[in-house]
Amino acid sequence: MVDAGVTAPVAAQRKRTALVGLLAAGFILTGFPTVIAGPILPTFISRWGLTDSQAGLFFTVQFAASLAAVWITTGLTAWRGYRPGLVIGYSLTGIGLALLDAPTHVISLIAVAAYGMGYGLVVPPTNLAGAEAGGAGMVSLLNFAWGIGAVACAPLVSLALRLHRLTGLLFVLAICAFMLAVSFLFVGIPVKHHEEWADASSTIQNRMATPSLSITVIVAAIFFLYVGTESSIGGWAAEDAKRLEGHATALTTMTPLFFYAGLMVVRGLASLLLPRIGSLRSIIAAFTLAIAGTLLVMAAHGTHLAIAGFTIAGFGCASMYPIYISWFSHWYGPAARKLGGVFFSMASLGGSAMPWLVGFVSTETASLRIGLGVPLVGVVMMVVLVGVLRRRGLPMV
Repeated sequence: MVDAGVTAPVAAQRKRTALVGLLAAGFILTGFPTVIAGPILPTFISRWGLTDSQAGLFFTVQFAASLAAVWITTGLTAWRGYRPGLVIGYSLTGIGLALLDAPTHVISLIAVAAYGMGYGLVVPPTNLAGAEAGGAGMVSLLNFAWGIGAVACAPLVSLALRLHRLTGLLFVLAICAFMLAVSFLFVGIPVKHHEEWADASSTIQNRMATPSLSITVIVAAIFFLYVGTESSIGGWAAEDAKRLEGHATALTTMTPLFFYAGLMVVRGLASLLLPRIGSLRSIIAAFTLAIAGTLLVMAAHGTHLAIAGFTIAGFGCASMYPIYISWFSHWYGPAARKLGGVFFSMASLGGSAMPWLVGFVSTETASLRIGLGVPLVGVVMMVVLVGVLRRRGLPMV
């Protein structure tokens, strides 16, 4: 006879493994639509004769839809748990990917809005469900999985364009998204512990006494600037390389790969490096690399030098977001769980506004190189704001 006391933990472990596997697979897939506008952008610009300002709308629509979805998934999670956001989010992601290579500009923008909403719906519940299943280590693993998808996106899009199979690639990704949506209908997902939220709310006033409203505004601005900066550099990389080369090539289409590879590599090493050198030194190094890389991109007269700049910028951007999340959690304690929607919304707003601003400045000045000064200004502003927070005496551990 089988001991029920033994089989119960085994069954629980199997359910946890299935959930983690699906969450990781989902985040690998999510990496594609998050960055796919970048490598496809030169094709769309040529197909429809778009100005840089019009092309920048792809990023604006994507992250504006994501911003709306963050608020929707917050309500869904409070009402019905994590499952609805994951199921609806991956369904919308599939619809958006299937429609992206459309014959008209308007339909493509609708497709971007669909997978943008999908991204906004799945990211918060994925991170929260991962934390419930395995803590902070699991959340780091899931975000590393996102990096795999982001890095793989550009070479796969480049190959698909070269073989005239872009629609086929998008359909395959869409099918994967629909399969994930169906899978999340049946996998076991941990139920949110409402008593923990009650305990957290009783201590909010004590923990919130330190971060004032002005500090909260500064932290929100940092989230806005970081995601806007990352999206601007990665999103315009392929088009910048194409203009340096004079025409689109496999290398120019794959240029975003080098930026996101820099992100993924350093984030993979961050768990080893941060305890040794500390977050303050790490963020100083990150700012330095991001500024140097962006300046190199702006000064480059050849594709290879620009690629080196994008890679260095990726190294710099990699550790910023994890450090900001760590500081936010440390400073606000349990209140971070309630305020998370506000800060993630500001992050989506930055991703919506700043890449479009790159295109707008580029159109007005007839120079994408000048337009790429927007993320450079974003990094400099983060340097200033972090300096203000440090002078306010907030611990940067």
